[in-house]
Amino acid sequence: MTELKHYFAPTSLDQAVECLKDGDVTILAGGTDLTPQSQAGRIRIKRTLMNIRHIPQLSGITLEGREIRIGTLATITEIMEHPLVRQHLPVLVEACNHFASDQIRNAATLGGNICNASPAGDTLIPLLLLDARVELASMPEAKLYRHSMPLATFFVGPGKTRRSLCELLTCVRIPLPGEGHVAHFHKLGTRPALDISTISIGIGGTLREGVLTNVRVAFGAGGTGARGAEARCRHHRQGRRHRPRRGRTDRRRARHRLVSQGNDP
Repeated sequence: MTELKHYFAPTSLDQAVECLKDGDVTILAGGTDLTPQSQAGRIRIKRTLMNIRHIPQLSGITLEGREIRIGTLATITEIMEHPLVRQHLPVLVEACNHFASDQIRNAATLGGNICNASPAGDTLIPLLLLDARVELASMPEAKLYRHSMPLATFFVGPGKTRRSLCELLTCVRIPLPGEGHVAHFHKLGTRPALDISTISIGIGGTLREGVLTNVRVAFGAGGTGARGAEARCRHHRQGRRHRPRRGRTDRRRARHRLVSQGNDP
């Protein structure tokens, strides 16, 4: 049974983080995760429900210097259709295209997908590949305080992050990929979009003259936790051209070698 006593819809970031000082607050954005999880009893709605959809500082997708800032309220559809993202971050567009249904993509927010910290979160994989950082805001005293951290260290386990109860995720910052950067996202499930992925994986690196270097791998799976990893294949370090192995046994060995060289964040 819910203990909800208050509903608050702030219109500024200061108002929102001031409300979070209480600690007994549930944050509502798109509601695509919160609603079914609360109905199933996996999440308890706290005494105050705070709707952050009316805070302009949490919206928008902009280019700031050499990085792209995506507000926490940006929906999956907005991200997938935005020209900056399509030009510079195609692997994120690719993952968004696998994200649930059109109706859910129109409501689900990037910040919600990140803070939910689901092992099967589709946007988490490309964001890990792209060295994304999350920005958090709080008001420990009378002044707004912001700090950021790499997304790879933000997660501490399935459904768990380093965000404290008095902090609000305001945006994600992604450095512009360098020249020759390539990346690809793949999701495996009983259906390509509507079901939670059994496993999802992203691979990226720098491609120059047919040689792929600085290879990064990020992967997640339902029930095992979202994980980021880096791997550098031996033949890439030696500067050899990548030639796919043939044969079923060789492919298995290649997959095992690539994954086993990765390290959890």
